Amino acid sequence: MKVLLIYSSIHHGNTEKIAKAMGESINADIIETRNLKINTLNEYDLIGFGSGIYYGKLHKNILELIDKLPTLSNKKVFVFSTSGQGKTKYNDFVEQKLKEKGFNVVGSFACKGYDTFGPFKLIGGIAKGRPNDEDFQNAKDFAKKLMSL
Repeated sequence: MKVLLIYSSIHHGNTEKIAKAMGESINADIIETRNLKINTLNEYDLIGFGSGIYYGKLHKNILELIDKLPTLSNKKVFVFSTSGQGKTKYNDFVEQKLKEKGFNVVGSFACKGYDTFGPFKLIGGIAKGRPNDEDFQNAKDFAKKLMSL
């Protein structure tokens, strides 16, 4: 199975670290949103979209990319994110956008990541030291499970 991980990792590199952990575990191609050539998406059997969370949603680079995507009926996709809270509920908006484009959303992953965005900066950030080894292992395990779909 040929897999592509598309990510946007802006502040601390948390999402890039998770993308690399997933990618290494399943031999996936990894690319930042700004370097993606949309016409290459048909080459892949499974595509992951990931970023940090900003105001409850994935980064605008991911949202704008999804808006530009053609309808790719039943193409398998998943969403991954990092945030101070590490909750998959933040992936829901992007999952819905992908479904509206005809994609088959097969999974969602989230973990904590060091976060100094907005008010968290005032207190020195939250989720320091994250993602950690356990987060990386969870990301790898999640990616491996997707390979059996």
